[in-house]
Amino acid sequence: MALSGMRGLSVFISDIRNCQNKEQERLRVDKELGNVRTRFKNEKGLTPYEKKKYVWKMLYIYMLGYDVDFGHMEAVSLISAPKYPEKQVGYIVTSCLLNENHDFLRLAINTVRNDIIGRNETFQCLALTLVGNIGGREFAESLAPDVQKLLISSSCRPLVRKKAALCLLRLFRKNPDVVNVDGWSDRMAQLLDERDFGVLTSSMSLLVALVASNHEAYWSCLPKCVKVLERLARNQDIPQEYTYYGIPSPWLQVKTMRALQYFPIIEDPSTRRSLFEVLQRILMGTDVVKNVNKNNASHAVLFEALALVMHLDAEKEMMSQCVALLGKFIAVREPNIRYLGLENMTRMLMVTDVQDIIKRHQAQIITSLKDPDISIRRRALDLLYGMCDVSNAKDIVEELLQYLSTAEFVMREELSLKIAILAEKFAPDLSWYVDVILQLIDKAGDFVSDDIWFRVVQFVTNNEDLQPYAALKAREYLDKPAIHETMVKVSAYILGEYSHLLARRPGCSPKEIFSLIHEKLPTVSTSTIPILLSTYAKILMHTQPPDPELQNQILAIFSKYESCIDAEIQQRAVEYLELSKKGAALMDVLAEMPKFPERQSSLIKKAEDTEADTAEQSAIKLRTQQQTSSALAVTDQPSANGTPPVSHLGLVKVPSMTNVDRNLADQGETEPNGTLTVVDPQPPSAPSPDVLGDLLGPLAIEGPQPAATQTAHNLGSGVGIAPYAEDALALAPVEEQTATVQPIGNIAERFHALVLKDSGILYEDPYIQIGTKAEWRAHHGRLVLFLGNKNTAPLVSVQALILPPSHLRIELSLVPETIPPRAQVQCPLEVVNLRPSRDVAVLDFSYNFGAQLVNVKLRLPAILNKFLQPITVSAEEFFPQWRSLSGPPLKLQEVVRGVRPMSLPEMTDLFNSLRLMVCPGLDPNANNLVASTTFYSDSTRAMLCLVRIETDPADRTQLRMTVASGDPTLTLELKEFIKEQLIIIPTAPTAAAPPVPPQPQPTSPPPPVSDPGALLAGLL
Repeated sequence: MALSGMRGLSVFISDIRNCQNKEQERLRVDKELGNVRTRFKNEKGLTPYEKKKYVWKMLYIYMLGYDVDFGHMEAVSLISAPKYPEKQVGYIVTSCLLNENHDFLRLAINTVRNDIIGRNETFQCLALTLVGNIGGREFAESLAPDVQKLLISSSCRPLVRKKAALCLLRLFRKNPDVVNVDGWSDRMAQLLDERDFGVLTSSMSLLVALVASNHEAYWSCLPKCVKVLERLARNQDIPQEYTYYGIPSPWLQVKTMRALQYFPIIEDPSTRRSLFEVLQRILMGTDVVKNVNKNNASHAVLFEALALVMHLDAEKEMMSQCVALLGKFIAVREPNIRYLGLENMTRMLMVTDVQDIIKRHQAQIITSLKDPDISIRRRALDLLYGMCDVSNAKDIVEELLQYLSTAEFVMREELSLKIAILAEKFAPDLSWYVDVILQLIDKAGDFVSDDIWFRVVQFVTNNEDLQPYAALKAREYLDKPAIHETMVKVSAYILGEYSHLLARRPGCSPKEIFSLIHEKLPTVSTSTIPILLSTYAKILMHTQPPDPELQNQILAIFSKYESCIDAEIQQRAVEYLELSKKGAALMDVLAEMPKFPERQSSLIKKAEDTEADTAEQSAIKLRTQQQTSSALAVTDQPSANGTPPVSHLGLVKVPSMTNVDRNLADQGETEPNGTLTVVDPQPPSAPSPDVLGDLLGPLAIEGPQPAATQTAHNLGSGVGIAPYAEDALALAPVEEQTATVQPIGNIAERFHALVLKDSGILYEDPYIQIGTKAEWRAHHGRLVLFLGNKNTAPLVSVQALILPPSHLRIELSLVPETIPPRAQVQCPLEVVNLRPSRDVAVLDFSYNFGAQLVNVKLRLPAILNKFLQPITVSAEEFFPQWRSLSGPPLKLQEVVRGVRPMSLPEMTDLFNSLRLMVCPGLDPNANNLVASTTFYSDSTRAMLCLVRIETDPADRTQLRMTVASGDPTLTLELKEFIKEQLIIIPTAPTAAAPPVPPQPQPTSPPPPVSDPGALLAGLL
């Protein structure tokens, strides 16, 4: 970009660089924009030099990030200038400022075409660069035939033909139907005979795109590709400028081998033999050297060759050579090379003939599990998992169990699942399988899903010979002073069913078994207590003749839990207590579980689905890379179809964790007869779509669509949900975006206002307004996003991505890619709360307005208090429950400091807005507040929560808060949530403190349930 002689431009750039702060820079830019606008109004008085100078200034201001909404016509008009300096400016600025849908581009089509078909090679290059950068359907329809003619023209210089190939590649990727491919196969074959390596490399990029779309039409190019590889492998007539560290054009080699992978297996013996000779030369000539750049180039060629060898289903000897070469790579010190070696060896597992050869490197692969680089450890884990079979399962599983103790937390869940799958698939005997799973639970209980121990129970139930051994092992683990809760669950279940088989062993009497299990009761969560109650009932049933002391102990436990606030625990205790009075009837009701029907394991099925996906992805991964990136093609599109990759939504029904019998049945097994089953109350029906009205008034043009009809497969390119987003991402506060387009109002302020109410504005800028309106019932919610276009031009490339925390399941309906002018669309979200948590879901929203890209990340008001239902309790109901929840972790107390001074009526309004019903008169101290509510989630169902606030009239900036509930996690999360709301309440700005947004006005409290007394009776 030659700026010599433009003194005004140089001075302007110097002024910008000398600005002390952003405000000075903005003032200088505004002044210059005003000057340029004034000069453009009197365009007749502008010389070409001055117009060029002002257009350069516009581009510089645009590159600084400022909006330039005028002068586009002047930039486009420079394209038709007769001299190179002005034409160059016109092409560069137009390609930067305008996108493919801009109306002004139509004015330049004829000028661009004239430059393409003209004889001035410099102008041809400028025009081809513009078309390649911008693309667009109108350019493709008008100019593609002319670009094709330039590519095959023998009179054009290689520089022009190279640019023509890349330009045609861009047009074909964006609009395949407008590129004339009739008879193009012979033309492409002729281009592969090109001697100029620039034209040949560009043409090969075009060929890769063409054969990816339709390889049948380009069979004539296959032998030519093999000849190109032969020429490169033998280093025949390769210009020095295309030799990189002694490697002949590695880019062309990679592209050629990638193109060959789109053709089916080559049948012609001569062509196949020539190709294998080339591949053999590549395999033999590649080694690890000290020069990093040479390693990068040679390994790029090598790994593409390995992919081609696998695609061609080469002879076993060549496959063995590939594995041996990769074996050397995984033993070197360079981590990048080790990573690539492990990754490609994993791909080689798809070739059945080489699995035995890969096993020879098992020791080195296991050593990679201890590598400092976590990415290498992940690849080693994948490889060990893929190469495991009956012959080496014991060794590999044992190594993985040892590694589990030191593995990072981010890997333990995946590692636990893989150990469980390998143990089940390749177990030499079932006792070894039980040993492995119990060790797995003991070492990594937090990361063992319930599916794993459910499967152990099914194996033990279906194999009578295994039952005494499993019961004995479960009893041994209970001897440990501290075991994971999952171990308590599986041990209690197995001993409840089969502990009577150990009655003659020392230390295994019913009383001793009961004592071991009962010692763990104070340490477990609410979800495990029902399993322990069932175990006690089973032990009581198996104790014949009855032991009066043991019977009295168990019945006392049942009596204690008759008044538990958890509905399922209460129901089990009541029913077991009544059944224990029936005598012989207890034997019939609590008989042993019958055998489960033989069905495919859910773990094995998960493994097979994963392996199928992995195999398919590995087969097409390298073949689709040219659709997303090319080192030679300039493109602003992130993927082949111009849209970013969208994650499919994995919506999985999460069953209740409080009923092991039902969960076993949920795995595809029928529920056994003769067992006691506690049925959870059905969740309330989802709100109908027409409950939510229009939020933005007359802009509405369509009603909300039921999100329940949307599936993972009909999510459009403008929307996606990230099902496995990191919790940290959801937890992190989303700051206001530092974009050119500034939001109207304070984003944090708007979010905090929506914490207290269910409708309002979530985000607004000069182009769009995003509103929300929600309805919450139990642990289900429906939240509608109202996307309103405030302008007379459409908003395009609209995309929305939900990043949900792990405790929420969110399904978002289809979001249109375009919002018409002055229109509004409504996008419903269905929300299910799985467990208590303060994490926040994030909406990643972006759109284009003209040349302006806007991207914001917004916290969604689907937070903990939305799943609260206020309930009024009397003194007779409150205090017994308050006393029964004694001490941590069910009752937590904290002194909160830094609270905004509030009167008691103000605090009452705040609590009611948070769905915490303040119950007046319960606390004898007039300075204290008592509140109650019911929390709903898929795991806790309806859970009563009680809150007490003790204030100090002498110091309103601090208070003591006590929160109690029947779930430890809920108690902690609710306490922290209330504390956050008390502290984040903004105060008026003062001279000593930074300004804080005004306090949101609390809404009126939501109406109580129609019969709160009946609901409380059900909870208590």
